[in-house]
Amino acid sequence: MPAKLSVNLNAIAMLRNRRDLPWPSVTGLGRIALQAGASGLTVHPRPDQRHIRFSDLAPIRSLIDTEFSGTEFNMEGFPEEGFMRLVEEHRPEQVTLVPDDPSQATSDHGWDFRANHNLLGNIVGRLKALGLRVSVFADGEPDREALTIAKEVGADRIELYTGPYGGCYDDPAEAARLVERLGETADIAFGLGLDVNAGHDLTVANLPALVARIPRLAEVSIGHGLTADALEYGMAETVRRFCRACGQDV
Repeated sequence: MPAKLSVNLNAIAMLRNRRDLPWPSVTGLGRIALQAGASGLTVHPRPDQRHIRFSDLAPIRSLIDTEFSGTEFNMEGFPEEGFMRLVEEHRPEQVTLVPDDPSQATSDHGWDFRANHNLLGNIVGRLKALGLRVSVFADGEPDREALTIAKEVGADRIELYTGPYGGCYDDPAEAARLVERLGETADIAFGLGLDVNAGHDLTVANLPALVARIPRLAEVSIGHGLTADALEYGMAETVRRFCRACGQDV
């Protein structure tokens, strides 16, 4: 089955937040994305609300529940208590745990699973008790011991951090090397019984090689590149382009 596309709304929210005005509409563009074939919507509600605001969460939850049954809400963030309360309130189908410091501009590394074994075990347990699927952000290095810990703490999936791969847009040889490393990491995860998502700096150009190397890839979460393309092609056509890059017949 081709990888599903979850559209990350953070960049849209960041553009909206430049003015004290309600446009561009986060839910409006989310609706267009789902109508065009996206399988879900992703948000990262940071404590400073510099892009997604806490007040956006209920409307996004309602949009999915009332208009797009069968699609999914994915909330990602560092598991501090404020984030956990938001998750408990809005009950996304998937929670993606990232090891971000609040001051970071964006997610830029996976978990140190060895150092955070106990933290992740406790948090994943809380989320699983709510009936939620849990994905944990992982560097694209084929580290069997680290991925074994991800499995031990109860995660359902890892999300491969693909930033370095996305950064090789002008270096085909390095991109090929990195996509193979990501594939090796995914192979280990699959062998441990974990499913695999991917995200960060994925584009229409670099997605096909990734999904060819990881044909069992479950989902990609894409925001920056997709939003940039939407300025040129419109949101609906951009979503269709990304779905086709994932191998979907749209």
